[in-house]
Amino acid sequence: MKKVVVVLMLVGLFIINVPGEVASGKRELESIIIEVEDDAHKWKEYIEKYHPRVEVIHVYDTLLQGLALKGTVRDLERVEKSDFVEHSFPEQTYQVHINESVPFVLEDKDPFRSTPYTGKGVKVGVIDTGIDYTHPDLKKNYKGGYDVVDLDEDPMETLETQGEPTLHGSHVAGIIAADGKLKGMAPDAELYGYRALGPGGVGSSVQVIAAIEQAVEDGMDIINLSLGSSVNGPDWPTSIAVNQAVDMGVAMVISNGNSGPGEWTVGSPATAVKSIAVGASTPPIQIPYLYDSLSRKAIPVSPMMGSVPWDLRKTYSVASAGIGKQISTSVRGKIALLERGEITFTEKAMMAQKAGAVAALIYNNEDGKLQGAIEGEVNIPVASLTQQQGKWLKKQIADTKNWLETKYQTHQDTMASFSSKGPVTWNWDIKPDIVAPGVAIKSTVPGGYRDLQGTSMASPHVAGALALLKEAHPEWGPEKLKAALLSTATVLKKENGENVQPISQGMGRIEPLEAIKPSSILYNSRLAFGRILDDTETRETTITVENASDETQDYRFTIPKQERGVRFQLPMSFVLQPGEKKTVPISLAIHQRNLQTEESFVQGWLELRDNYKTYQLPYLALTKEATFPRAMGLEFSLKPFSDEEYQYKLYLPLAADVLEVDLYDPETLRYIRTLFTNEDVERGVVEGTLNKKEVGQDGTYLAVVTVKKDGVTQSFETPITIGQTIP
Repeated sequence: MKKVVVVLMLVGLFIINVPGEVASGKRELESIIIEVEDDAHKWKEYIEKYHPRVEVIHVYDTLLQGLALKGTVRDLERVEKSDFVEHSFPEQTYQVHINESVPFVLEDKDPFRSTPYTGKGVKVGVIDTGIDYTHPDLKKNYKGGYDVVDLDEDPMETLETQGEPTLHGSHVAGIIAADGKLKGMAPDAELYGYRALGPGGVGSSVQVIAAIEQAVEDGMDIINLSLGSSVNGPDWPTSIAVNQAVDMGVAMVISNGNSGPGEWTVGSPATAVKSIAVGASTPPIQIPYLYDSLSRKAIPVSPMMGSVPWDLRKTYSVASAGIGKQISTSVRGKIALLERGEITFTEKAMMAQKAGAVAALIYNNEDGKLQGAIEGEVNIPVASLTQQQGKWLKKQIADTKNWLETKYQTHQDTMASFSSKGPVTWNWDIKPDIVAPGVAIKSTVPGGYRDLQGTSMASPHVAGALALLKEAHPEWGPEKLKAALLSTATVLKKENGENVQPISQGMGRIEPLEAIKPSSILYNSRLAFGRILDDTETRETTITVENASDETQDYRFTIPKQERGVRFQLPMSFVLQPGEKKTVPISLAIHQRNLQTEESFVQGWLELRDNYKTYQLPYLALTKEATFPRAMGLEFSLKPFSDEEYQYKLYLPLAADVLEVDLYDPETLRYIRTLFTNEDVERGVVEGTLNKKEVGQDGTYLAVVTVKKDGVTQSFETPITIGQTIP
């Protein structure tokens, strides 16, 4: 078997002082995790024998074969150059996606019912940026964990003294099991923290996989991962690790991503078939909008992720502040209107705050909605506008010194615009599986509390709900827990009464109390029929139905409304005894020439009834008109311990005749040179190395990745840097 080793350098994250003989009088120790395909214990013995100055901190042998090592750069470099090391990849790609929601999803429709379950005795692992286990709302339930970044047993959030501080993992943990001023979904669950993301909330796939393995070894019942990548594929390494963890008896809950509202935006590991991928909906919240009484015009306000809530209760004037590099005190007591460009959203907001603005509005400098996030200590609300809205405000309000009033409209059970959509490439699966509140969620952070939004906040609602189910049914494994939760979800609807698309919401919003005692449990309830290329084709899938009640139940499908080019063949009605299961086939025939539109998807809902409830089953088939990303997730960097050799890695959902990466000037978009060209490339993870001569001149470039297959050409672009050493 070919040996593959992945080396992740985690440099600059910590320094340990030990006796030594460097110029400073101290030796700086660094950390790496190496991954091998064969027996990790064999390589542990090898390293201890031939590299005695390198300390083997941990052996991974469950989800991956790997070793966590500490040593000086020189000593680790010697290990990296051993003959069993063929490939190495530095840290990158995984980031965190940046209280009234809990009572909302736990609200009982029947006042005579209540639940005694609080997650007691259930172990929940939070793989994230760490946990502030000293927080008064978290310390009671915190039971331990591990830091995969620093390789120690102290998974505290990154502190200012260690780099860019973090708070994400503590916020996630509070939604699951806070027990103090705030109450989480499962306030008696046992919390374990696994720090896989270091300063700034950035980490690597190997760190994430190592954290999953550690959590599995520690006996977690449920693991929450509010993190993700840009790779929309079911067989990226982290997705494979998630599936393995489920096979070992752990329920895996993953945030779906914040790259919506476009299609194909769900990223690994939420793409894992056996995961519970979670999209974001709204709890009952007041959505702000600005109102100009003179023109009778309303402008919706879209708070940026990480911003404090937009909670202005008076009228304010708007002052134009340009790009925001320098803002005068003329904005004091006003709303600062800024244009996107040149500096970050956070820098603009900080400048506005420093100048005394009460809030900041940032409008796009191109067509379309503006997606953005605010980081750091910004204490004024920050929201985004379209280019059209921003220019109107600048002309009609800022220049005329009119006043704007903030008004509010109550919304609930709508999809958040940022929530990533499916499907998943290659297996064409429906993701997310389910949705939960992820907008304006107040939870614990180091030193207090904060409102955040994102699918990162939706995922722990589901993890906490599973803790309630697991306490109620300790014998249920991850498959049944997932099926019960999905079966009892509430399908979200648009304003016109139609169901929101399956690729946006999966089975709908969680109903934890319904899931504790369902009348029926449906397995494989999301009906994915795949990609159909023939003009006429019939596909079949199955659904397994379990009678979870104490009485005999009748089941029947409702014949769906006839649609041109689409025909279902559904089973006749059937009867199940208490506890009985039945697997039934469902066939879909597609006649593509008769379809009413040239849409990429045939999607909708089938209905199944038992004695108590109507279940809505989402279905999806891709037509031959469907377009999807043919390449994604380019990673390019120097190999660890090398100034001469570079490595690249990306994902292809389908094979390619030609894969080419060209470099352009990021300012002028002028073609510079071709980085590499590969022919007859197999689908999946594509890896390779280039030497310094092949890579060419140092600099920052716009890399354009082009894939050609059977006459179809598709490209995507991403920035890369050549010549920068690992920080």
